Amino acid sequence: MRTLIQNVRVISPGMDLNRASVLVENGLIRAVIRLGQMVPAAEKVIDGRGQILMPGFVDIHTHGANGADVCDGTAASIRTIAETKLKEGVTTFLPTTITAPNEVLAKSMEAVKAYAQDAEFAKTPGVHIEGPFINRKCAGAQNPDFVRKSDWSELKALHDIYPVSVVSVAIETEGALPFTKSATEAGITVSAAHTDASYMDFLQAKKKGMTHLTHFCNQMTPLHHREIGLVGAGLLDDDVKLELICDGVHLNRDMIKLIFKSRKMEDLMLITDSVAASWCEDGVRSFGGLKVEVKDGVARLENGSLAGSTLRFNEGLKMVRSVTGLPLAELVKTTSWNQAQSLGLEGIGKIENGYSADFVLLDEEMNVMSTFVNGVQKYKKASAAKELQAMA
Repeated sequence: MRTLIQNVRVISPGMDLNRASVLVENGLIRAVIRLGQMVPAAEKVIDGRGQILMPGFVDIHTHGANGADVCDGTAASIRTIAETKLKEGVTTFLPTTITAPNEVLAKSMEAVKAYAQDAEFAKTPGVHIEGPFINRKCAGAQNPDFVRKSDWSELKALHDIYPVSVVSVAIETEGALPFTKSATEAGITVSAAHTDASYMDFLQAKKKGMTHLTHFCNQMTPLHHREIGLVGAGLLDDDVKLELICDGVHLNRDMIKLIFKSRKMEDLMLITDSVAASWCEDGVRSFGGLKVEVKDGVARLENGSLAGSTLRFNEGLKMVRSVTGLPLAELVKTTSWNQAQSLGLEGIGKIENGYSADFVLLDEEMNVMSTFVNGVQKYKKASAAKELQAMA
């Protein structure tokens, strides 16, 4: 069946077309029709009402949402997260684990595999293993009881269950360099995280294949004028990509502005690092066996450390747009294209002939109105009247 999404502002890397249309057939984009061009016939026509159509967002770092956690180890939890993420415009995500016993991680991989066999909502091409191979001193909201040294055989066993797309590791710890080399050779992206690494450690790990910095600025060595650390490395080095939690808490507005001024757009990737408390009311919850309090939408441990986020992906984009004033045709690179290119996810991240028909339809305030996966409308925002009726 051919579907035509018409009367939309199409935003794709380097593209900003007003009053355009997109033709979809068999889950793929077949044509982008500019204003004035002949509009092809289609069995189904959707009026975009002049709203913004962008490639579906790609969240490569998310632990959970709507009460579900990846490390629950059930396909039902992965399904809940995948369905909830559609409300943020996310069409592809990497379920992200935490520092936990090996049996918990293995069970989580099996759960993702089970969901992926019939992925009804957002796609899950791989998993992000954050921990357990981190620095105990920089554990943050990761449970220090389960921290262990880098072990390629453990990661390989998890990778054999379901693909590991990204592994976050403290690059200065015992065994981290050969681990980085082995993981890179296996096609796994290595990202520095929860680390006390020096700039020299960074350079050594980069030689072994490390290409990402996990939730940039958080739980990593800060910038100092005699040792620039990983924050300095991230601002200086054009060879690494940065994960950014743009919620105004993990990175404040001034830091967001500095990062976008210092680095090329092609090297920046928005993430949420969302936890199960995302899309839930404030309150006390558990994260990796640690007590977490969510107050005013900010999740913290009892010692005050941040514990992931409750950020919704579209809100991160809204924050960056507000802070930087940059055009959406540039910022769109940070929401899907850069992630896809970095991880080798083919056929997503652009609105272009032959690409997967994964879209998010947004209003001018970056509110998600609809989300499409393989050309199928999987989420549509209820009208205000319906939302009030549902709450009654």
